[in-house]
Amino acid sequence: VEYVVGDVRKYLADTREKFDVIIIDVSDPIEAGPAVALYTKEFYETASRRLTQNGVLVTQSGSASFVPFPQVDEESSCFAPIRNTLATVFDHAVPFSCPVASFGEDWGFVMAFNGDEADARSLRLVDETIDVMIEDRIAAVPKVPDHAYRSIGVKRILTGYERGANALKHYDGESHRGLFILSKPLRNVMKNDSRIMTDDSPLFMF
Repeated sequence: VEYVVGDVRKYLADTREKFDVIIIDVSDPIEAGPAVALYTKEFYETASRRLTQNGVLVTQSGSASFVPFPQVDEESSCFAPIRNTLATVFDHAVPFSCPVASFGEDWGFVMAFNGDEADARSLRLVDETIDVMIEDRIAAVPKVPDHAYRSIGVKRILTGYERGANALKHYDGESHRGLFILSKPLRNVMKNDSRIMTDDSPLFMF
């Protein structure tokens, strides 16, 4: 593992290295924040050139509340603009969400990649297929201790030697399917939002 501290835009522009996965988990696009430049079309174009042929980019994308808060101005939402912007660069930009307890709401993410329609449909595998893949591919990491603050009701402590479903506390085939099912109110809000984020026209949550 190589740990690099620096300007990620410059790093991706200068490096010749290719990546199978680029995961972007930075602060929201706020006017006074440091990460606005990591949500624009120009940055996503740079990142796409550093992906391998079947590479995937995933980014956090702000609030994905099941019922969008009516008191929140649409201009402060970034889920749809991030999805829209990625869709101008990649063949597929697939929104999904999961509950984040510390935020008190569902949080949005977008997975972007190139390929045909079959590649996009593969994200919606049936529960049983995901469960088989978990049994085949997932293993806990030996000598990595279990988190001291486990979810309420979770009594089992992992030893680090479990495999398959026994190595996971939350993820399985059914929960995977739920990630990609956005509520109807949220889908309607996103459908009516056509904004794109660029270097010259950035968007801010606040």
